[in-house]
Amino acid sequence: MPISGSPCSPGLTLSDIVEAICRGGWPATLRARSDHAIRYVRNYVDEVRRTDIERASGVHHDPNRVLRLMQSLARNVATDVNVATLARDVSDADRAVQDRTVATYLDALERLFVVENQPAFSPHLRSRSRLRKAPKRHFCDPSVAVAALRTGPNRVMSDLSFLGLLFESLVVRDLRIYAATQDADVRHYRDNTGLEVDAVVETAAGQWIPVEVKLGGDALVEAAAASLLKLKDRVDVTRMVEPVKLLVVTATGYGYERTDGVTVVPIGALGP
Repeated sequence: MPISGSPCSPGLTLSDIVEAICRGGWPATLRARSDHAIRYVRNYVDEVRRTDIERASGVHHDPNRVLRLMQSLARNVATDVNVATLARDVSDADRAVQDRTVATYLDALERLFVVENQPAFSPHLRSRSRLRKAPKRHFCDPSVAVAALRTGPNRVMSDLSFLGLLFESLVVRDLRIYAATQDADVRHYRDNTGLEVDAVVETAAGQWIPVEVKLGGDALVEAAAASLLKLKDRVDVTRMVEPVKLLVVTATGYGYERTDGVTVVPIGALGP
């Protein structure tokens, strides 16, 4: 996946990134005022939980439980949270919600393209590390997570941990769009040793690019580069090709090539 110039800076600030996350990539919100865009996405969430999900499944669902599920997914966006945890979040004090009920809700949300799972990458490894197969959970657009929680830019900016997950989901959304033009999928890597890589773009021809996503900062970029290099070393290149590129996507700053071969690029300079 080519990089749009190096070194380069698209001039985005962290506030710009938060604004992009909250307004989303919807055609109707791109030029709207921020408060109007946020209201638009909240209305979308209400329409999904009250009407769309019942049409998709053919079964009546409690709109309040659907909202609680979407809120739980929002709090756990860009993680591999399991159905049992989601079911506990959806349950109320006097009645537990069964795992199979939540699975039905999730299936309907996936068919509506509200929720999009990110499957696991399964490379050929030199080591005996065991791969984790659970998918990561994302919304079609991270603005849905913000809208489901009825929060906004100021509160998102004040919680850097949550912002980091939302930013990862934003990058995965963009990677999916760009990957589609290359007949590629966007996966993630995790094994039993604790090694994780946020995204792996893999083409049908077997080419692949591992991607780490960080808000920024030298220490975080350094850790991200180490994870990418470790994954590269674990892959058995006699059974699959070497990665096309090792990529760290940041929120702000400049794009550049490191001496270890890792490319750092701000999201605003990422493109097909």
